[in-house]
Amino acid sequence: MARIFVTGSSAGLGLLAAQWLVSEGHAVVLHARNEQRARDALTGAPGAEDVLIGDLSSIEETKQLADDVNATGRFDAVIHNAAVYRASRTDILAVNTLAPYILTCLIEKPQRLIYLSSGSHLHGDPAPHRMTSGGVSYADSKLHVVLLAKAVARTWPDVYSNAVDPGWVPTKMGGPGAPDDLKKGFLTQVWLAVSTDEKAIVSGRYFYHKREADYRSEADDIVLQDEILAACERITGVRFPVDQK
Repeated sequence: MARIFVTGSSAGLGLLAAQWLVSEGHAVVLHARNEQRARDALTGAPGAEDVLIGDLSSIEETKQLADDVNATGRFDAVIHNAAVYRASRTDILAVNTLAPYILTCLIEKPQRLIYLSSGSHLHGDPAPHRMTSGGVSYADSKLHVVLLAKAVARTWPDVYSNAVDPGWVPTKMGGPGAPDDLKKGFLTQVWLAVSTDEKAIVSGRYFYHKREADYRSEADDIVLQDEILAACERITGVRFPVDQK
């Protein structure tokens, strides 16, 4: 049995992932941005261990969430699922880019880290200066996520860190007309979180429906990875713990 923390798990893919993990006997801690969504999360996944609250659009609340996570004990895996799409560019930056960075830095290092990206990352602009000049687009933020996953894989060799494209699936974010398979959209997350399949015990990869997929080649640029980490540090005041053991 594994212990997993799933951000953004009051609805959509995060809740579906949590439900599946609970049904398979794993210990799951949920996350929601407010009290009402926390109640929704526990209603949706009643076998979960707990639910933690934190608004990821707030840097300070995200830091506090990391403390709250650590207070519950160590996790085997963290799934960074939370994201916003129809939001301001500053909120997109905060929730989609800065929150997973902060939580990665401050939560006690798990064995596995899974970051939810998107096929739209192929159209993102990775230029770090955009992060400090009024926010970023959704595509930009999803490219940042791939860069973060790759940077973690490079600097923490004892952790399996991977990015996932869940596909355009019919969630509230994706809309009812989304063409991709909803089940396949969340199964890759949980597979990377708990599977003993040798294809899942890897790091620094980008997956779509349990298969390694093409991604922007710039994500492998070590200089760019470090520039993104440095920009996140400047904005949040949180240093990436390169030498963390």
